[in-house]
Amino acid sequence: MPAIHRRPRWAISENQATPETVFENRRAILKGLGLGAGALAGIPLLPSYATAEAARDAAALTADLYPAERNERYEVDRELTPEDISGTYNNFYEFGSHKQIARAAQSLVTHPWDIEIDGMVEAPMRIAFEDLVRRVSLEERLYRHRCVEAWSMTVPWTGFPLSALVALAKPSASARYIRFETFNEPKMASGQKQVWYPWPYVEGVTMEEAANDLAFMVTGVYGKPLAKQFGAPVRLALPWKYGFKSIKSIRRVSFTDKRPTSFWEQIAGNEYGFWANVNPEVPHPRWSQAEERILHTGESVPTQLYNGYAEEVAGLYADLTGETLFR
Repeated sequence: MPAIHRRPRWAISENQATPETVFENRRAILKGLGLGAGALAGIPLLPSYATAEAARDAAALTADLYPAERNERYEVDRELTPEDISGTYNNFYEFGSHKQIARAAQSLVTHPWDIEIDGMVEAPMRIAFEDLVRRVSLEERLYRHRCVEAWSMTVPWTGFPLSALVALAKPSASARYIRFETFNEPKMASGQKQVWYPWPYVEGVTMEEAANDLAFMVTGVYGKPLAKQFGAPVRLALPWKYGFKSIKSIRRVSFTDKRPTSFWEQIAGNEYGFWANVNPEVPHPRWSQAEERILHTGESVPTQLYNGYAEEVAGLYADLTGETLFR
């Protein structure tokens, strides 16, 4: 008999996890359109965008690369979160603002999937995902993942260091930041029809952060190509930061000398900043960050500074006085 997963008693409700500015704006828009919650009941869970051609997706084209060898340097002191739990409890606002978006996310078309690399680089390029992933060496790493909503999981990501992508791009010495951008296709992703969000999703890191060994471009999970609800075919993993920094389904990578304004920073910069490093002593404006709930057990455990990766990353921020590093 399949397991029945009920909403944990500690789970943050949508109007708590979503910034209040967005929540109120959405309600106002629906009211102005003459729509209430009942009007949404007839919307199908799975958009009808997927086609037979989409079945020839990135996973099928790269399946021979998995499982990749595990890099034993990246071990963790927690048990892995079971795939049936982490794969059915996901933030992916392009497909909905709730956690049970796994079925809706199957409408994500991942072939063809070209990635633009532009900005302050030697030669801008467009590269197909399946070509990119065969130009790098894949490995598996076990990482902690800490959501800003105060839950956590431990995941076996497969991918390659972000520094390898930087080397491929050959940025100029003047580039100070990397700006990541995902897709913007409302016909495919029903959540992008919500006009109160500043689509497409954008995130950014400094060149120093990108050079850190922990910064990881993810192409697989649990020994297989990346499932769509995790942000296929390629996403970012920055395990010392809150999860919203780890942008999903990357379409564009731009090198720039101007600090990017990220998706959630545009919406509520007082709650979700550029740096977003994990710190138990710095609360979110609406809840504490001192503890976190392990997703598959419900156990409450103390949050660690930089999510347990302080030794590897604290030095990145030693000279950044005056910056709000932990939000």
